Amino acid sequence: MSTPLLELRSIKKVFGAKKALQGISFNINEGEIIGLLGVNGAGKTTLSSIIGTLNPPTSGDVLFRGTSIYRDVPGYRRFIGFCPQKPNLNEHLTLRQNLEFAGRYYGMSETDIQARIKELSASLELTEYLEQQPSVLSGGYKQRFSIARSIMHKPQFVIFDEPTVALDPHIRHQIWKIIKGLKAEGISILLTTHYLDEAEILSDRVVVLDKGLVRVIDTPQNLMADFKQKNLEDVFLQLMQEPKE
Repeated sequence: MSTPLLELRSIKKVFGAKKALQGISFNINEGEIIGLLGVNGAGKTTLSSIIGTLNPPTSGDVLFRGTSIYRDVPGYRRFIGFCPQKPNLNEHLTLRQNLEFAGRYYGMSETDIQARIKELSASLELTEYLEQQPSVLSGGYKQRFSIARSIMHKPQFVIFDEPTVALDPHIRHQIWKIIKGLKAEGISILLTTHYLDEAEILSDRVVVLDKGLVRVIDTPQNLMADFKQKNLEDVFLQLMQEPKE
């Protein structure tokens, strides 16, 4: 049986009169990729920001290894990484300096920082760019460096927010390979994406949000079988057309 890394318990979020999340509960297991799906306004960004401690819930709780993250938010943040949709590297620093800054932020020693930079730049094929500034990079390589920065401190859980949006197809496949490699290392991943093929290929399970509620949660294979569809995109389209219970 899978071991929960994170447990979401009845997460609600209200902005004024708007109920963005209406009681979200599910687990994210050790070494699992969870795909978070939904149309614009479904609550994906709000939920991701709560899990990443960028935004507190109105009510409910998030447990990390059985303990509420709100007992020690700084401590919890040491175990997580966040890769934003739009790379936000410091353009005034070299890429090495960007990674060094990230390492120091998480309290890594200088020896560990340089060893980790060497390891990540080799595995992500970034070594030749380390002494240059982000402005020289293509969109795909900026995203690679964003990933490197998000895992600089060896987190146990990483949030990817639309990691391949606007990238060329071959670059998307390269990013997929990197994400699969992180899972192989035992890292748990929350993947927010509008690309249904991406979710189908990468996710162990997918969570479909609809107006702040969990509509379904299951493996892509089970959903395709249940809805008698050949791909996850057709499942999603059918699900969005069905009347709510």
